[in-house]
Amino acid sequence: MSTELLLLLFTGVFSMALLYSSVGHAGASGYIAVMSLLSLAPATIKPTALALNILVASIAAWRFGRAGHFRWPLFWPFALLAIPMAFVGGHLDLPVWVFQKLLGAVLLLSAWHLFARVGPEKDMHSPPWWGALLCGGAIGLLAGLTGTGGGIFLTPLLLFAGWAKAKEAAAVSALFILCNSAAGLLGNWASTASLPGFILPLLVIAAVGGWLGAGWGSSRFSPALIKRFLAAVLVVAGLKLLLT
Repeated sequence: MSTELLLLLFTGVFSMALLYSSVGHAGASGYIAVMSLLSLAPATIKPTALALNILVASIAAWRFGRAGHFRWPLFWPFALLAIPMAFVGGHLDLPVWVFQKLLGAVLLLSAWHLFARVGPEKDMHSPPWWGALLCGGAIGLLAGLTGTGGGIFLTPLLLFAGWAKAKEAAAVSALFILCNSAAGLLGNWASTASLPGFILPLLVIAAVGGWLGAGWGSSRFSPALIKRFLAAVLVVAGLKLLLT
């Protein structure tokens, strides 16, 4: 990989870790967008995104939890089936064209979520346990297949259904992403037993961005403008994958 390409990759990963962690996400769909725009191989994109997700999600989960936003009773029903299904999804090796189309759809869905305006918070109520189990399992499988942590699906679900307030959803999603990403990477490792050689500097860069972003998001940062910027990037990358 050329020096110019590496610099673009490092800048993109830092920016995505910073911006995504501010809303309780780990940035997988953003890393995927950056790597897709730089034309990295799909076999490289998936494990790299998962490894970065584990690190940044750990930071976000700790910082949002420390700020008092985490709810264990909300987390575990979604995570119970999600974690083993993420392992299954990470182990599966889809044909390249299927991976690209599925990934493109995931990126566009992420863009929709980032563009969507969340209205006044609804009256909060707990999700039915069976609904949480089924939704968690489906999100975990898709997370493992695509190399994401599933937060782009869980967060809007929690908010739109009235199951969590914004920062509670962020805190729960951060730990959910961490668990799914770890399971997905284990599944991918069992299948391929390989990580790209440039992963270590990327982890350092993502850690710095994740620490700064999660600190802002858990206390005082408003993500509205950043969400729109990220959505534009995801739209470009998603369309690139779907139309090629």
